[in-house]
Amino acid sequence: MSQGVLFIAAALPVVVVFVLLVVMRRSAKLSMMAAYVVTALLALVLWGAPLARVAGATVNGLVTAVTLLYIVFGAILLLYTVQESGAIRAIRRGFTDISPDRRIQAIIIAWMFGSMIEGASGFGTPAAVAAPLLLAIGFPAMAAVMVTLIIQSTPVSFGAVGTPMLVGITTGLSNSPEVEAAISPMTIADYVPVVAAQVALVHALVGVLIPLMMVGMLTRFFGSSRSFAEGFRAWKFAIFAGLAFTLPYLAVARVLGPEFPSLLGGLIGLMIVVPAARAGWFLPKDSFDFPPRAQWEDGWQGQLEPDQADLGPGDRQIGLLTAWMPYVIVAALLVLTRTIAPLKAWLTGPDTTIALRDLFGSGINATAQFAYSPGTVMIIASLISVALFRMRGRDYGRAWAISGRTMLSAAPALLLAVPMVQVFINSGSEGMASMPITLAEGMAAATGASWPLFAPIVGALGAFIAGSNTVSNMMFSLFQFSAGQGIGLDLAGITTVVVLQAVGGAAGNMVCVHNVVAASAVVGLTDREGDIIRKTLITMAYYVVQAGLIGMALIGGGLWWAAALVWAAVVLGAMRANRGRATA
Repeated sequence: MSQGVLFIAAALPVVVVFVLLVVMRRSAKLSMMAAYVVTALLALVLWGAPLARVAGATVNGLVTAVTLLYIVFGAILLLYTVQESGAIRAIRRGFTDISPDRRIQAIIIAWMFGSMIEGASGFGTPAAVAAPLLLAIGFPAMAAVMVTLIIQSTPVSFGAVGTPMLVGITTGLSNSPEVEAAISPMTIADYVPVVAAQVALVHALVGVLIPLMMVGMLTRFFGSSRSFAEGFRAWKFAIFAGLAFTLPYLAVARVLGPEFPSLLGGLIGLMIVVPAARAGWFLPKDSFDFPPRAQWEDGWQGQLEPDQADLGPGDRQIGLLTAWMPYVIVAALLVLTRTIAPLKAWLTGPDTTIALRDLFGSGINATAQFAYSPGTVMIIASLISVALFRMRGRDYGRAWAISGRTMLSAAPALLLAVPMVQVFINSGSEGMASMPITLAEGMAAATGASWPLFAPIVGALGAFIAGSNTVSNMMFSLFQFSAGQGIGLDLAGITTVVVLQAVGGAAGNMVCVHNVVAASAVVGLTDREGDIIRKTLITMAYYVVQAGLIGMALIGGGLWWAAALVWAAVVLGAMRANRGRATA
């Protein structure tokens, strides 16, 4: 069978998801069911994958989906613990004291706090923590999901204490004689920090504009005037916040390596940005708020939309520091469990890991580490908060009931999406590369010497499919290294191509289906996943194109730097000029 036919066939599952979910706006449940059926049939019939392998991949996907649902449950429980206790009043009042401007609140919570949480935990946790918090202080559910997904880009390459680099790139390039020969006398362990430092540079150059684009998107889709320009009026503070994260992030990557850029960048950025906002530095002259709740479109609100008239018991006065303690506990526990080696080893060891080995004789393993899961961290924080806030039993029981119902409503989409992903990744058979590799090889063959422009797209495609920058890097790092060699680049140029893989893989998290489903679930937003992806595709497109142009500039210099500047100016100019009404 020709490579062209295989390329078209390998693209079918992605096309099915995109057309049904994004173009036709069907529910994630229907879209992912259709995609799973198409993927399984292609794997069995065209790729010749054994039935046992498809079954093993499906079970592995189901186990992974259950672990994601556990995180969803923990996130919603934490949100409703804060709300049912009445602590949300103090948190909302605290943000109003910093700034009542929703643009500033989004930058602080989604960009700064979310980036720090990404650095500690990764795997979609920022949306699970930050989106419910934004919801609780008065953001529409869809707006909360959108902004937290947009920030899952720049910090993602160093999420979960550097996992996409230390596991993704390392695993992807290991055991390859060609790689070892090309990087000699360095080892893979020496080479990965070199890649990581350049990944941080490209992310810093691209990501510094993400807070500005984020607030532009916020006002365009959720403001009364439906204007990007209204968001761009906060440009001074947005650029300041972009630099407050990316400069420490870049410095940490170069000095300390891949473990802590996002974690420390977010923490240092918070320490800079919050006092600056309190002091009124760089704040816009106007203040943005959403329209009155009665004017919100139906699609903006989810099942968990907090009732503004009932924010928990009013007979207790909770101080601001006490109100924030659940989130402080979450951040502290995430950092401790990810950085204290003996504790991490126990939480991820055989005694605390559920493992299903060699499923159906396929060689595929499925594991679940509930003790290490962010869901457990959030449940612990919720339980501590019961005593902290002196909650009544019936109030806390209501929080558990709502969390359980919402988790179940999210279950069908995730229980279909993740198995489809696993079958797609494991579709290879003897003599035939898997569908993702077939897609990447076809793109590389078509683009030739201009491949670095397109390398981030493959990384983003991997994350869109797999829902993980780490898995995308594992799938495609060796392919990207070989593609760089194939077009005659020296080691520095090949390294840049691998870097673009990692950067694109991070950007793909903005649109990856199971991230969107999980983020929507924690705010009770169902069957609107396609509308969210339509929005986050805008920022993802900026990110991967800009990364490609910067990659070409790092390899060839000259006019490519000018092209990168022009692209950023064109995107921002087009957004600013767009003033029509939007269907959110």
